[in-house]
Amino acid sequence: MKIIAFTGAGISKQSHIPTFMERPDIREKLFRDFANTHHEEYNEVIRQLKTNMNGAKPNDAHIALAQYKIPVITMNIDGLHQIAGSDALELHGGLPEDDEMDEAWMLYNKPVLYGDPAPNYAKAYQMVYDLEPDDILLVIGCSFHTAIAVDLREVAKSRGARVIEIQEDAAHNVRKVLEEL
Repeated sequence: MKIIAFTGAGISKQSHIPTFMERPDIREKLFRDFANTHHEEYNEVIRQLKTNMNGAKPNDAHIALAQYKIPVITMNIDGLHQIAGSDALELHGGLPEDDEMDEAWMLYNKPVLYGDPAPNYAKAYQMVYDLEPDDILLVIGCSFHTAIAVDLREVAKSRGARVIEIQEDAAHNVRKVLEEL
């Protein structure tokens, strides 16, 4: 039995990182057109994101996935899976380094913006397409607000894999589910 984790903002919420749903003022500015036309304001939004994430630590959900060596596909840009020890496939990239902040508006994949190509989507689809009956896609803290979040669940189901959803209290429930599998 193979397990793949697919994670969204809900896994990091308990690490005190607000979700984009909770911050529509930020979400509405994460478009390529906005970055290209409002350089300074966009750079400030990215600085705010970095500030929100600085000092954040992985919670037990991140740690459990790393300890169980579960491959991770994440929509998050916070880097907490990597800090916990997972080699996560980042669908939406990461954040610029401190020395890149003045040019943040020009960067691609730091993060992937609405309107930008998402280079890791094909890898994610392939990972999930390789699931077989009795394998598991463990969906942690992912809404249904993005096409990829819906699609990966559907691909897993079409392959006969079980889809297990953990949408609440990931910091406690991920380890419990992994211990039961």
